[in-house]
This record gives sequence, C-alpha cells and structure tokens, in this order.
Amino acid sequence: MAANQLEDVIQRWRTTEDFKPEDHKLFLNAGHTCIAQGDCTQLLDFIKDEANQHIVRSMGSGLLPALVNEVRRKDQSSANFQAILNHLVQICSVKELLDILLQQVEDTDPNAIADSIIALMPLIQSVLLRMGESKAHGLALALDSLQKQISKLPVPYSHKQEEEDVYGLCRSCTAVLTFVQPFVQEVKNQETNSVATKLRATLLKFCMESLREPLLHVELDREANMTETSPLWNFATEIMAILAVIQESLPKILFYHPLKGKEDTISEKDACHLNESRACMAYLLFVQLIAIEVFPTVFCPVFVLQCNMEYINLLLNRKDESWILKGLDLHVKSLERVTDCSLPVELLDLKPFHEVPKNLITIMIDCPIQHLRGKSLVVFQLFIEKLNGEAKHTFFRRIMKTSRHAGVESIIIKNIKTQVERYRKSAYEDSWFEGTLLISLLRDTIILPQGHETDLLHGMDRVMESLNLLRYLLIQERNDSTGIWIDLCHIANSYTKLLRLCLSMSKSYYGTELRRLREDKKIKAKEFKEASGKISIQSLTVKTEMFGNMPCEAKDKVLQCALVTYDLMESLVVRIEEIIEDSQN
Repeated sequence: MAANQLEDVIQRWRTTEDFKPEDHKLFLNAGHTCIAQGDCTQLLDFIKDEANQHIVRSMGSGLLPALVNEVRRKDQSSANFQAILNHLVQICSVKELLDILLQQVEDTDPNAIADSIIALMPLIQSVLLRMGESKAHGLALALDSLQKQISKLPVPYSHKQEEEDVYGLCRSCTAVLTFVQPFVQEVKNQETNSVATKLRATLLKFCMESLREPLLHVELDREANMTETSPLWNFATEIMAILAVIQESLPKILFYHPLKGKEDTISEKDACHLNESRACMAYLLFVQLIAIEVFPTVFCPVFVLQCNMEYINLLLNRKDESWILKGLDLHVKSLERVTDCSLPVELLDLKPFHEVPKNLITIMIDCPIQHLRGKSLVVFQLFIEKLNGEAKHTFFRRIMKTSRHAGVESIIIKNIKTQVERYRKSAYEDSWFEGTLLISLLRDTIILPQGHETDLLHGMDRVMESLNLLRYLLIQERNDSTGIWIDLCHIANSYTKLLRLCLSMSKSYYGTELRRLREDKKIKAKEFKEASGKISIQSLTVKTEMFGNMPCEAKDKVLQCALVTYDLMESLVVRIEEIIEDSQN
C-alpha cells in the first residue's frame, strides 16, 4: 500500500471505534512491514501518538510476537522495539496481551528457552500488574507456563557448570524470582483482601512446584555456598523466604499437610508431587538449615524424625543419585538430634520405619555408586544406635528373617555382639540382650538357613560373625555366668555339628576342583607343547564349568581362598568346642 493511501486509512481509523477484520489485517500488515524493515522509529511515533491510542488499544496486541522476536535478536534497534512493547503492554487489552504472551511462552524454541522466557517475563509482569480481581488467576496461568519451560532446562551438577550456566537454568531462576516479587509484596501489604488471599494460594503453589522442579534435583552445599555466589542456592533461600512472607507455616506444610485438605479433588499424581515438594522442603530446612531460624523449636526430635521418615522413604525409593543423597542426608540429620537408645519399638510398626531400612539395605546391596553404598551403611548403623533395647531386639529378628544377604546378616550379628557387650557392662537387670531373651534371639540367628546345602563361601560373612559371637558368649558366660550356659552350649553344638558337615563337603568339593584344575593345566601345557602350534589353543578347554569363562589363574585363586576360608572357619569351630569341653571337665 502506498504511503498516501495508508495515511488516508489512518485518518479514517482516527474517526471510528468500530474496527473490522480487514482493518486488523491491514494494521498488522503495516506494522509487520515496519518491523521487518527495521523502521522502528516511525512505528514508535505512531504507537505513542495520542491521536492513535484507541487504534493501538484495539489492534496493537497483534504486533507482540514479531516485536518480541526482534528484541530477542538484541540488535541496535532493539531498544526502540522494547519501547514499543512496553507501551503496548500498558494500553492494550490485558486478556489479549496475556493470551498472546503465554502462547509465546508455550511456543518457545527448545534451543532458546532461557533467553525467550527471560525476555517475556517483564512483559507478562506488566500485564498482570494491570489486572484487578483476575490477577491471581492470570499469575497462576503465567507461572504454570513459565515453570513448565524452566523444568525442561538441564540442572548443573557442579559449581563450574553453575557458573557457566550453558542452558540458562540459573538465569531463569533468578528472573522468575524478580517476576514474582511485586505479587509477594502485594500479599505482604494487603493480607486480608480477596485478591491477596488468591495471590497467596498461587504463590504457595509456585513455591511448592519450585521445590520439586528444579530444587529437588540440585546439589546444594551450605559450606561452599556461604563462600561462593550460587544462583541456585539463592533461589532455594528465596523460595523458603517467600513462604515465610506469605505467612505459610512450615510445620503445617511438613507435618500436618494443609495442602491435602482438598485431597478428594486432586489427582494421585498431584498428591505425589506435593509430597516430593515437602521432601525437598524438609531437606532444605533440616540439612541445609535454610529458614531454620523461623522454624519452631517446640517439636521433639522423635516427632520430627517420625514425620520426616515419609519423605526419607520417598527420596530413597528413587534411582536418581541426587534424590538418594538427599534422603540419606535428611535421615542422618533427623537421627542425630534423637537420643541414643530412645526410639520405642512401637515406631517399627509404622510403614515408613519398615520401608526405610529395606531401602537402605537395597542401596547397600544393589546401588552401583560406591559412596552411596557406604553412606547407606553408616545411616543404617546410626538408625540401629537410636533404637531402644526392645526395638533393637525386634529389628534384628525382623532383618534376620527377611534378609537374603549374608553381608547384611553379618552386620546384624555383629550388632548383637555389641549390644551384649554394652548391656553386660551397664548391668541392666531387664535387658533384651541377656538371659532367655538373648537365647530366643540366638536360636533364630545362629543357624545355617539352607541346612547342609548352605553355600559357605557365599555366606562366609554371616558364618564368621556367628562363630565369633558364639566364641565371645561362651567365654563371657564361662567367666561370669548369667544362667544361659546350657542353652548356649546347645545352640553352639547344634550349629557347629551342622557346620562341620558343610565344611567337610565344601572342602572336599573345592579341593577336588582345585586338583582337577591343576591337572587340566598340566595336560593343557603338555598338549600345547606336543601340538607345536598345529592344534588351535581354543580347542583345549578345561572341563570345569562352575566358574564359567573365568581365567584359570583366577579360578585357582578363588579355590585357594575358599579353602583358606574353610580352614579359618574350622579353627573357630575347634576353639568353640574346646571352650565347651574345658568347662565340662
């Protein structure tokens, strides 16, 4: 369209309030032409002309997508385009503006998420601040769209990655904090009106979502972050601070679950997400001590542990390293405040107190990450230390009945010995690790689960700890009788009799295998020498199948180690029999 024709159209628009679809199309075409040609000065003059305000108010919002794209390019003319955008968001229909801007958020290029939403946030904020009663609803829509995009950004797992911020998660988190600040202040200044109440609910949802994504995946270190600038640490502290400003009680969220008041109206997935958010909140509060200064000190450590066990269980159930580490750290901090030997047996009937030890054992056995396996063992032992005598007795019996891992069983047997030592030294009269109570526990513990078919090599840890415990108890009872000598001897005799049978069979079998392996090696060497390279080495195989494709040298070492282990077991059996015989003579 020629310039004089466009001027005629503009003059007609200035005299009417009734714009037709063709007028909208013509306006957008003219505007897009200016934007494409970089003629931002002329467009800005038109937009700001007082005589054109009703025109811009009615049709200007359609220019937003093109203007936003120009601003993202950050070229020399972007300042004028930004001025045009700022003017449009102040006079156009808030509903149209919000719909267009949120659509821009939804359509963000996956390769430029951070830059896109950071550019859009100030515009969306300006639109929302113009809203009245519908402000909270608009904010909820905006935060939902923004957080969906932020959740797609990879989480940095080191301070260096955080500094580089290649994908922009740190910048996005900082920007979204700036975005919500006016609404946080509004809630703070106007606590009772209906808009503030709705805003409070929206901001609470935002905080809970932020705890789950991205904070639950972020590796935080209080000591490191106290000395180095960390955008993600700052994000975590600000999210917890917002909860305090909008007067959301941390104990109510963590311990009394006020967000579950409408449990019937939310999906199972949403309920799971809320629990994940609470788990992160517990971690930030009790491990990283963020906002701990506003947390009441009236709650006893056992109650805090009991409440946190649900979150610990949730975290340990996941396969993500960051989740498991948070669960272990939260478990440690929850246990450390509890007095040793104080947790009552009734707690073991609660589902989390049953599930968490199972998860710890699973991590100890199956986790491929060494430091997590080691830490889970430390936490498992710390949990045992906090149980009282009856709880320990019940817990040991439960683990020995359900465990199928000799290493775990050896830990329990070693703890039984520790408890017997402790109770003998403290001279408790009603001890769960003395007298008939100890004997009942030993009858369920000092056994070979598969009888004479027990694989002693696989169960070596349990067998060795059982023999050490029997030897210790027999010596102690011989020197300072507590009335269990006869029962103890009966348990020892039954155990060692069956163990001797297993040892005899195992030593015979492994000895035979070792002799056959060495004979095969001699035959192999002889045949190789005679063949002089005519026969393929691959055709000369050892007949032993029990070790699969293990090299001969490795098989030899395994067999020798097995026989040494059996000799060690047998020496302990002999020592136990000597103690019993000496006492009877």
